[in-house]
Amino acid sequence: MNSDTDTIQSIDPIQWDEKFISTSHAEPSFYYFAYGSCMCPVDLQRTLSEPTHSYVIGPATLQGYRLGFYRHSRRRNCGALDIVKDANSSVEGVLYRLPWRLSDRLDEREEVRIDPDKQVHIGGYRPEMIEVHSLGKDYQNVRTYMVINKLAQELAPNDWYFNVVLRGAVTCGLTQEYCWQLFNHMYHLQRQQVSYHNS
Repeated sequence: MNSDTDTIQSIDPIQWDEKFISTSHAEPSFYYFAYGSCMCPVDLQRTLSEPTHSYVIGPATLQGYRLGFYRHSRRRNCGALDIVKDANSSVEGVLYRLPWRLSDRLDEREEVRIDPDKQVHIGGYRPEMIEVHSLGKDYQNVRTYMVINKLAQELAPNDWYFNVVLRGAVTCGLTQEYCWQLFNHMYHLQRQQVSYHNS
């Protein structure tokens, strides 16, 4: 990779390029890197309306980015995870191979919306193509999602979001060190929020 733009790129807002669709399996599919609540296959199943454990490839790492709670989730009324560029950091998550027929449902969960006149993303998250490393192999043309309008400061998750993110991380085999970092990050954000409201 020669630059940051080689690592991650915006996806055309209307049409997915055919190169992003894998046809090497029984049905068209795509790779998806989850770093938040979708790391938990049970929670992802709630969105996709079918079991998702068999779609898990394994734990994966995205280099050059870090996690941050830079979105306010109106549905959950708390902070939600995002990834932001940081050359000295990495993000661990879960790599899935999902059937292409589930693509629209995943976009809907991430509140992907397009301005039909300007042809730009105006929803909560926008899809991005990245490269990740999983189980000794590099995967290119992997879909993930990034917050469009980021908060200036991180917003703490609620207890439900805290638990489902951590459950996904532990269940799908993210490193113990990263799981502890994730726990401490969310815990300290919650404590800061409590201190602010009590001051």
